[in-house]
Amino acid sequence: MLLLADHYRTARQSLDRSRLRAFLTMLGVAIGVASITAILALSGGVNKVIGKQVAELGSSIAVVRPSTGQPTLADLSNPSPSNAYSTSPFQERDIESIRNINDTEAVAALMTISGSVRTSFATPPRSTIVATSPEMQDIAGLNISEGQFIDSVTKQNTAVIGTQLSIDLFGTEQSIGQNFLIRGQPFTVIGVLERQNRPINYNNVDFDYAAIISFESGKLFNGGVAQIQQIDAKAKPGTDMSAYGSAIEKAMQKNHDDQKDVDVFTGQEIAKPTSALFKFVSIVMAVIASISLLVGGIGIMNIMLVGVSERTREIGLRKAVGASNATIVSQFLIESLIISFLGGLLGFLGGYFIAFVVSLLIPYDPTFSWMIVGWAFGLSLGVGVLFGLYPAIRAARKDPIESLRRYH
Repeated sequence: MLLLADHYRTARQSLDRSRLRAFLTMLGVAIGVASITAILALSGGVNKVIGKQVAELGSSIAVVRPSTGQPTLADLSNPSPSNAYSTSPFQERDIESIRNINDTEAVAALMTISGSVRTSFATPPRSTIVATSPEMQDIAGLNISEGQFIDSVTKQNTAVIGTQLSIDLFGTEQSIGQNFLIRGQPFTVIGVLERQNRPINYNNVDFDYAAIISFESGKLFNGGVAQIQQIDAKAKPGTDMSAYGSAIEKAMQKNHDDQKDVDVFTGQEIAKPTSALFKFVSIVMAVIASISLLVGGIGIMNIMLVGVSERTREIGLRKAVGASNATIVSQFLIESLIISFLGGLLGFLGGYFIAFVVSLLIPYDPTFSWMIVGWAFGLSLGVGVLFGLYPAIRAARKDPIESLRRYH
């Protein structure tokens, strides 16, 4: 312990003699760590948002989607996903098959309709047309602020709209009885949803900007054919969700000639598809950010090699009085680790500051986890060891006689 304390004191004295050079080296490490910390904090926020939604609904939701596989680099370079124009594998009988499973409490299909929503005096720049069934209100936890949700007796030309869409269309949240057009067809508002403030959710629909119509009305916009994008199912309380998900999978395979063309997600798995592309993008960005760490590591190696050259006589004196090679290596490694640790600390704090600033522009907050702490300091200390080891070994291999003679 005394030897380590002595090494620490020596390292601090060495860094104090070249403060600006040491600070610039720390900054190189800090930029890399800050980038990776910000990326991990923001991408983790997506999982947290959807996981919280599922937990609030009692973790009794199962989501069935067409199987899309894992995102690739091609998905990032293609502005239109490969499945954007493909036909959904779902059929209307799939809804009934899920409803007939013993543990099912409610089931609702979700069909998004392309097209515009407008009035004679307003065309909102952002809107989503959703065709679904009355059960969606219970499954997704949609509360009504005014009027009612669609049900089995409402007419086909009626709709429930989100709070923000109501404001964009009519300038008020109280728009019951108002008329608007969906793809040129007249609809009457029978209900307005309470504000959700959940643009990211497992239904991939921002209900604040949504116009919800009946499933039958949605089929009329699609030539009488149901183009279902997703099926949500709610299980009865106390249901084993793993077994319930397996039962849905078996029902889907039976309906689809034993083809596994859909994926069933339950519990925390529901967040995976929504955050998969976020995670993939984060990995790519983290790899790019690691270049900054590489530059920081090269900076550490550079300052350490300069330090070895400047302190050749000191190294010779230490070895002449009995310092071992391991002692010299540990002395210079501690100096390298101090630089990388301080750079990692600065980068970690800076990364979270960046993440919170960015969160002001996006609809979710960054998350904090010990995994992120581990990554931040593990990478910074790893860089310190990796790039500080060669200068330390080079210092330890110096011949004490030659070192003293050269600088006599």
